[in-house]
Amino acid sequence: MSKSVDDLKAAFAGESQANRRYLAFAKKAEDEGYPQIAKLFRAAAEAETVHAHNHLRALGEVLATAENVKAAIAGEHYENTTMYPEFLVDAKADNNRKAIQSFEYAMAVEFEHEALYQAALDCIGKDDESYDYYVCPVCGHTHPRNAPDKCPVCGAAGSKFLKVA
Repeated sequence: MSKSVDDLKAAFAGESQANRRYLAFAKKAEDEGYPQIAKLFRAAAEAETVHAHNHLRALGEVLATAENVKAAIAGEHYENTTMYPEFLVDAKADNNRKAIQSFEYAMAVEFEHEALYQAALDCIGKDDESYDYYVCPVCGHTHPRNAPDKCPVCGAAGSKFLKVA
């Protein structure tokens, strides 16, 4: 692999992490009463997304939708069968309760994502139904069509779910 490909992968990872970090910082700034700083964090997060997308395209990793869905299935499968189970072993050995809960929530939701992506792949070329998704703000549980009354992963109220249209 060439140095520039390694650099693109590192840049993609860094920009992606910066996006998520800045969005978390924006939420905290908003909660603390700093709306202008929150706007700056959100603007910078969007710019980091532009950079990350450019790097991913330069890597040739944005393919046709069916191939992208297959890549997503593989990624979710790795996370729920290998990555998070290994992380849970480490968190339990460290008796890190916050990490344990975070990893358990994520692993449960990655199983759901794998199934949702598989269903989407199975419908390519067959189904043009359109509906929204609802995401639990506590654990990330992703539910099609409507929010459940209560999150099946963490128990959060369905009224708190975020609509993704």
